[in-house]
Amino acid sequence: MATNLALDDKLIELALKIGHHNTKKDAVTAALKDYVAHKKQKKVIDMFGGLDIDNSFDYKKARKR
Repeated sequence: MATNLALDDKLIELALKIGHHNTKKDAVTAALKDYVAHKKQKKVIDMFGGLDIDNSFDYKKARKR
């Protein structure tokens, strides 16, 4: 999908240098992948404290079949 974006030139140049990317497309793609991964991790972190834990569950006994 072709997309035109108005990006900060200094920021793109910095991303190219730091990320060792060859093209602007590579830099933007890497940034988007990192963004998506970060958001997915945040969803998991937000679940902490929201799950009920059964402290009486014996996980060692459950492994024996």
